[in-house]
Amino acid sequence: MSEKILVNLISKRYQFAMSNKVTNTDEIAELLVYLGRAARGTDAGSDLTAAQWTAMRFFARANRLSRTPSAFASFNATTRGTASQIIKSLMQRGYLVRHQAVDDRRSVRLDLTSSGQAIMRYDPLHNLTDAIDRLGGKLRTALRQALPALAGELAKNRDTVAFGTCGDCRHFSGCGAVSYCACVEAELAPADLGCLCVNFAASEGRKIAMPSLKSKGIS
Repeated sequence: MSEKILVNLISKRYQFAMSNKVTNTDEIAELLVYLGRAARGTDAGSDLTAAQWTAMRFFARANRLSRTPSAFASFNATTRGTASQIIKSLMQRGYLVRHQAVDDRRSVRLDLTSSGQAIMRYDPLHNLTDAIDRLGGKLRTALRQALPALAGELAKNRDTVAFGTCGDCRHFSGCGAVSYCACVEAELAPADLGCLCVNFAASEGRKIAMPSLKSKGIS
């Protein structure tokens, strides 16, 4: 399905819902699932599988403490064995590299290699991010506010970790150029603020930060 058709479908369904005050949660859930399938469908013909792209996006956006096999397994709602196989395949391709954690010898951290950073420029998910960029500002803001809350509610239902970024987290506090995480008891670098975090804890009523939706490279 082309980007133009996808955007038109979203727009028409949104307008119909607003004009008719449709609040059917089944329809909302079905549309979210459809968007997920449509976005993953753009992976067809790519050098990587949909599962491999999901892993690359995660390790490109996760912070240092969250770039572990177990965190990826939790984020991807899969088993550690499956997560390990995906990671192994990307390491064999030269897109990921494993490092021993300095503070915990039993733990490892995974980073994108220079080749991994380069291939992210061809991420098929850019088709979806481009479509989101073309939405009006109010629609984008509504999505940005609703989707983290929805992800948190789904995590509660699944009794699992809810990933998120600093601006939505109750551990975060910021004043000017200084940002601080109470969970790890450390100041945060500006590059950390838009990263996915396994220690995320949703904060109600916090003003939403607006990190880029596009995947970021790891320095």
